[in-house]
Amino acid sequence: ALPAFSAETLTVFDWSGYEDPSFHPAYTEKHGGEPDFSFFGDEEEAFQKLRSGFKADVAHPCSQSVVKWREAGLLEPLDTAKLASWNDILPNFKAMKNLMTSDDGTAWFIPFEWGNTVLTYRTDTVKPEEVASLKAFADPKFKDRVSIGDNVDDAYALASLAIGLKDWTKMTDAQFAEASAFLREVHKNVRLYWTDNTDLSQALASGEVDLAWAWNETATTLQAESQPVAIKKDTGEGLSTWACGYVRLKGAEASPDLAYDYLNAVTDPAVAAYMVESWGYGHSNAKGMAAVDPAILKDKGYADVDAFVANTLFQSPMPTELRQKMIAEFEKIKSGY
Repeated sequence: ALPAFSAETLTVFDWSGYEDPSFHPAYTEKHGGEPDFSFFGDEEEAFQKLRSGFKADVAHPCSQSVVKWREAGLLEPLDTAKLASWNDILPNFKAMKNLMTSDDGTAWFIPFEWGNTVLTYRTDTVKPEEVASLKAFADPKFKDRVSIGDNVDDAYALASLAIGLKDWTKMTDAQFAEASAFLREVHKNVRLYWTDNTDLSQALASGEVDLAWAWNETATTLQAESQPVAIKKDTGEGLSTWACGYVRLKGAEASPDLAYDYLNAVTDPAVAAYMVESWGYGHSNAKGMAAVDPAILKDKGYADVDAFVANTLFQSPMPTELRQKMIAEFEKIKSGY
């Protein structure tokens, strides 16, 4: 007998902001209402909550967490026959080892959005030449003027790039020590560790911080309000690129049909234009991206996907042991140790 599903409503466990109805219009239209959303600040918090029995139906982890969540037994496999856009996902994601499928070919994750963590600064208080390198984050002249995310992956992506490492899956013990030492220098300058775009945008808009390691969304939303903020994409060390998406969770209480309706709604090619224009991120559907106005793609830096990812640290799945080391060390760094 099939399990009885007790919930009529889908519960989505997500980053704050992604409850935006423009990301899933087809779902709302079909079901006459929104899913329920519950939020997390970063993936480690989400992981711990799920491990301790928190119930939801689908969740929104990013590339570097998928293996860990899968190994911990938190995920249900995906039936790709029920995913309308599975074959239209950008080739760069399909090529990423251990991301969408495991070695045995089982599917676990459907990418939704991708973007960068980039150096973002106030153009009225910081000159472009002062931020020619990511080492600016550790420059004493920016004391109390810096914000980086309260997010272990973005922090170590910044540190890896700053020490000249593009592939963090190959990080040696010596490089880990060097990256951690860099983050300790950055910590001396940090005014706040941001947890969501709203906090960071307010801090930049009010002039509380001048320099941030931020997602594309931050500059996109501030520039729309005519704030003097810019992204510095051409620091010699490059940028960090991440990809996030959706998974089905074990112990889900809503019908799987609701989950597939939601996954299909967010990966619908029609969502791509809104994603690029309003959030400054790329969408995972290649057909959707191909249909976006080329001028807007160029403005947001997505005109040539291959060139875009050439000078980048991809936040790809890393060995679980290394990630645990980063998590423990980042907690110490933030506490001033």
